[in-house]
Amino acid sequence: MMKKLLLTAAMAIASLAGNAQSAKLLADKIVGILGDKIVLRSDIFNYIEDIKRQGGDVPPDAECVLLEKMMADKALILQAEKDSLPVSDEEVEAELDQRIRYFIMQYGGKEAFEQIAGRTIYQVKEDFRKSIREGRLAQAMRKSIVENVKITPTEVRTFYEKIPRDSLSFYETELVVGQIVVYPKAGRELEKFAIDELLDYKKQVESGQKSFETLARLYTEDPGSRQTGGRYEFNKNDKTLDPNFKNGAFRLKEGQISPIIKSKFGYHIIQMISRNGDDAVIRHILRIPQITEEDIQASRVKLDSIRAKLIAGILSFGEAVDKYSEDENSKFTAGLISGQGGSFVTIDELDKDLVNDLKRLKVGEYSAPLTFTDEREKVGVRIVNLRSRTEPHRENLRDDYNRISQRALEEKKNKAIDKWFTTKLSTYYIMIDKDYETCEAIRKSFGDVVKK
Repeated sequence: MMKKLLLTAAMAIASLAGNAQSAKLLADKIVGILGDKIVLRSDIFNYIEDIKRQGGDVPPDAECVLLEKMMADKALILQAEKDSLPVSDEEVEAELDQRIRYFIMQYGGKEAFEQIAGRTIYQVKEDFRKSIREGRLAQAMRKSIVENVKITPTEVRTFYEKIPRDSLSFYETELVVGQIVVYPKAGRELEKFAIDELLDYKKQVESGQKSFETLARLYTEDPGSRQTGGRYEFNKNDKTLDPNFKNGAFRLKEGQISPIIKSKFGYHIIQMISRNGDDAVIRHILRIPQITEEDIQASRVKLDSIRAKLIAGILSFGEAVDKYSEDENSKFTAGLISGQGGSFVTIDELDKDLVNDLKRLKVGEYSAPLTFTDEREKVGVRIVNLRSRTEPHRENLRDDYNRISQRALEEKKNKAIDKWFTTKLSTYYIMIDKDYETCEAIRKSFGDVVKK
């Protein structure tokens, strides 16, 4: 029927920047009603315009498809409200803040975002709080419908056997790779040298010799902010920020420069540019104490000891990751390096050094400690564990059961949702604007229940 991809109301916020002005120019009208919920023509128009701005392809029947999906979403929302499915104010605010922060970064700052949106951050939040809540309700209702849907091995095989042989995917070599990472600690002398450098930069700014922006462009070791003179915008509630860095920044008054702050990345000085409630614009300079060969060797010795315990079976890989690994990403994946295929990675998703190291490993083996440089240009040492390696192959049940079963499960869930809609739609008042009554997507989903 209709539910292979449900459009949640929260999608509306994806087009909040840049659509405020265009919506005013559109002669708006109600194009769909389901129960007491309405869909405006501007809802559809704005979303299509956003797809165009992002370079996406818009099919000829985009308005019809979007209206059908938005109407389906309204049914989910209505039932979620009727069933009193819980959606807390906290989760709504958290998602709203996250999306607003994303757009602030995308458009180069709070002021630029407000100018493009034609509204203040406060107004944007007020405009889209309802959409976010409804989106959460739709997600909760869909989850409620499919939460008891399971798949059996027989159903997986049946699903697989229905796939035409020439439609089966072809997979290149795929690997499952785990790692335990340790970052060498600099000696006291080199730490002091980095701190002294930052104290000198602070003195130059406070005496008027140089601007903070100029010094950041010249000396910061943060590749993400070097080109912007160390500039960052963030919210106090952002849990991804290093707490020492964030707390140090929010103790500053506008124009003030912090004392030396130590974070997990190195040492910083921070200048507060402006602050509005929990939103701040800052500049910072990061200096990372230099690592010597002696420091690296100390990390190798530590990892050698861990490797010996892994091989002897004294320590499990998961326990070693939890206890010793300093890589934030793999901490949440039990040490696995993730790629586009989830826990599977292809050769081209790994750095060349790691690819060469893996060639020398058999499945199940642990590498000797290996030195590498991460995406932040920070030197680390790691043990690599090759969990599995597949040869290039056409999709089959033996090698790809989990993938196939996941697709089979999704198909079964979609059928459960289709059945739910078939049962529920006739219980709602439904109106479709005459301009859309002939749409194929609308006729298939709502043709028998639309009120003329």
